[in-house]
Amino acid sequence: MIDDPLVKTLLTNVVEDESNLPIVEALIDGVETDEEIAKKTEIKLNIVRKVLYKLYDLGLASYKRSKDPETQWFTYSWKFEKDEVINHIKKDSEQYLKMLTDELEHEENNMFFICPDGHVRFDFDDASDYEFLCPVCMNELEFQDNAENIKQLKEDLKMVESNFNSFNKKNI
Repeated sequence: MIDDPLVKTLLTNVVEDESNLPIVEALIDGVETDEEIAKKTEIKLNIVRKVLYKLYDLGLASYKRSKDPETQWFTYSWKFEKDEVINHIKKDSEQYLKMLTDELEHEENNMFFICPDGHVRFDFDDASDYEFLCPVCMNELEFQDNAENIKQLKEDLKMVESNFNSFNKKNI
C-alpha cells in the first residue's frame, strides 16, 4: 500500500519526513506497540510516539489502551486505518481536481495583464480598476497570452485524474 505514490505522498506529509515512513510500514505490518515499533525501526521512541499521534489526529491510526495487571502501566496497541487513508486520498484528490478545474475555467474565460517587472497579474476587470497601471511601480500593464497556462492546467488535470482513477481501481 505504501508503494502507491498517492499513499506515499499523503503519509510523507503527515509524518513530515520520509525517514519516518518505516514507522508507518511497521504499523501496516501489524506491529502494535510504540516500543515494538521503535525497536523494529530503530527510531527513537519519542519520534515514534509523535508520528503515531499525528496519524491518530488525522484518523489514519487508532489505538486501544490496556492496563498491565502486574505493573499497572497502560499499554497502547496501535492499528493502521487503511480505509481512512483511502478516504483522505479520495477527498484530497477531489478537492485538488475541483481547484484545477476552477482555475482552468478562470484562465479560459478571462484576459490577463501583467506588470513588466513581475509585480502583479490581473484579469481584465482588476486591471481596468487600476487603469492598466501596476499599483507597485506604476508601469503600464501588458497583455499576457495565457495559452501556456491553459495547456499546463489541462495536462495537470489529465495527470491528476489518471492517478486518481488508477488509485480508485486498485482500492475499491
